[in-house]
Amino acid sequence: MDVVPVPDTHRPPAGLPETALAGLGTRPFGVYVHVPFCATRCGYCDFNTYTAGELGSAASPRSWLDALRRELELGAEILGSAPRAETVFVGGGTPSMLGADGLAEVLDGVRSAFGLAPGAEVTTESNPESTSPEFFAGIRDAGYTRVSLGMQSAARHVLKVLDRVHTPGRPVDAAREARAAGFEHVNLDLIYGTPGERVEDLRASLDAVLSAGVDHVSAYALIVEDGTALARRVRRGELPAPDDDTLASYYEMIDSVLAGAGLTWYEVSNWATEEAARCRHNLGYWQGGDWWGAGPGAHSHVGGVRWWNVKHPAKYSSLLAEGQSPEADREVLTEEDQHLERIMLELRISDGLALSALDESGIKEARAAAAEGLLEVSDLDSRGRAVLTDRGRLLADAVVRRLAG
Repeated sequence: MDVVPVPDTHRPPAGLPETALAGLGTRPFGVYVHVPFCATRCGYCDFNTYTAGELGSAASPRSWLDALRRELELGAEILGSAPRAETVFVGGGTPSMLGADGLAEVLDGVRSAFGLAPGAEVTTESNPESTSPEFFAGIRDAGYTRVSLGMQSAARHVLKVLDRVHTPGRPVDAAREARAAGFEHVNLDLIYGTPGERVEDLRASLDAVLSAGVDHVSAYALIVEDGTALARRVRRGELPAPDDDTLASYYEMIDSVLAGAGLTWYEVSNWATEEAARCRHNLGYWQGGDWWGAGPGAHSHVGGVRWWNVKHPAKYSSLLAEGQSPEADREVLTEEDQHLERIMLELRISDGLALSALDESGIKEARAAAAEGLLEVSDLDSRGRAVLTDRGRLLADAVVRRLAG
């Protein structure tokens, strides 16, 4: 049965105020592309994704690619003298379902609309099951420089709870294939705290990650999102909710094992072997950069203006085919909003937060948090920086609330 998208009744103009465009080029600039297609829907996922059965004939990869090119061209027109993209990140969904040729077309669209800066980082997420040596060789030739592979766990019973379809050993094999194809930068994603995951399961997952020889690891605590199949199972009592104490002890284990293997944290949920291995695109988010988000449901930010696209691929494609913006809504961040976001995002990274970003009350709280062992402060006056300690990373949200007032 085809899904009929609900018409959008509000469509703001696509232009941006001069105040937002004024600083363009002085901040990092990247392009995010959202691929909304998945072979199956994982039970824990609440991302804007669709299976072929859910879409029916309402949308297809071909119609999405055509619309994407139109949006990228629209973005370049709106931004005017936008800098060339320093980073590109293709996420989803399952971008690898497009195949190497489809991903090459995506990058061609970005390159044609915005251009790529010298040394640009170009990342695609991939499901290990829809990759191969030929796939990696193809996207490497197309200009991709980095691959992020969804692993989640090496334990079969954990993958079953998450409704993941890949076999436990495939992500490690895929990482090795990517490296053999010439990718210096390869990431493996882990999810920890899944109901039924034991300490020995997590340790086996970490051992598998390290055996793959990757230079980057992301590890995220499982969040039970409303509206997902996992949330319904937890609500019915079929599965226990993730336990906070277990999540904390698992995080400490992850950090200890990865640090022992030479991967250092640079963001609360991300570890890398060296500075060159850090994900520059995500650092752009955390350090207040600008980005154009293209694709159904994608979010963008330029100079304190944030907007997001309509979610359904069919609606997205039809609007662009009619020469309209796919923007669903937007917000202009106030100075207070931007202040809070700067604290919240910069404090998550190992470079820390400049104390000059805080008011007198915030500096006082930073000093108190340092005394409690939650922060390391290089200088207790406004010239210093605040960095989360190991214990502080476990309580990052609470530290942010204290510093923000």
